Amino acid sequence: MTILVTGATGRIGRQVVDQLIARGAAVRALVRDPQKANLPAAVELAKGDFLDIDSLRTAFTGVSTLFLLNAVAGDEFTQALITLNIAREAGVNRVVYLSVIHADRFVNVPHFAVKSGAERMITQMGFSATILRPAYFIDNELMIKDVITNFGVYPMPIGNKGVAMVDVRDIAEVAAIELIRRAEAAATLPIDTINLVGPETLTGTQIAGIWSDVLGQPVVYGGDDPSAFEQNLAQIMPKWMAYEMRLMAQRYVSDGMIPEAGDVERLARLLGRPLHAYRAFASQFAPTTQPTI
Repeated sequence: MTILVTGATGRIGRQVVDQLIARGAAVRALVRDPQKANLPAAVELAKGDFLDIDSLRTAFTGVSTLFLLNAVAGDEFTQALITLNIAREAGVNRVVYLSVIHADRFVNVPHFAVKSGAERMITQMGFSATILRPAYFIDNELMIKDVITNFGVYPMPIGNKGVAMVDVRDIAEVAAIELIRRAEAAATLPIDTINLVGPETLTGTQIAGIWSDVLGQPVVYGGDDPSAFEQNLAQIMPKWMAYEMRLMAQRYVSDGMIPEAGDVERLARLLGRPLHAYRAFASQFAPTTQPTI
């Protein structure tokens, strides 16, 4: 039973591949350039992309289960719907889809609305699916690490409602568990939705406090205004995407990204261990030696 992994060379997809291989699964990865894929030798490579119909059809041949991860893009919705249609055409009914928490609520944020639409298609077309809804990724903070460590400011505008940031290792392991559960099921399983969250729901001020502790120097929260956040992102990504990230940050401030009752406990049971915490991530950047006086 071969599992097709999309987004297999990215930060989540690659870890999903590793988790599946460690569990003895047969894995095929959809990649644009096999020469640059750098995946384990046990992984079968299928060259193609979401908008190349012929390559998609070839990639789905002999597949039992799909991990669908498509990144934020201007044509993300088209990519998702085409891939799901080709899967259905190929008789692949078992899917694990990487959506986003509050996809059905944050409808003014384009990629949330896109993922909500894909969820509806999965439901209405009768897929046997697990819908994974992760919160904001902890390792996104790598993009702002230098601002925190060099300037003593936590610049991400997440407000005081709180965001339950999730470690990508937890996302990948849950995805692998669910892919194998779907692939090995003797009968069709009902749709299940899992919120992927961290063990704590933290505000901007609380996160700044964690950085202050681990760095041994003051770190302040930069505030709720997303204007500077958008401007900084526009230097490293298309302006439309930077604006979309601003819209997402505004929903963090107004609504938070808060787990439902029982989410944390459910994930800990599923993984058989505690969830990775934000403080452990930040502690990687603590000074290794204390300054001399």
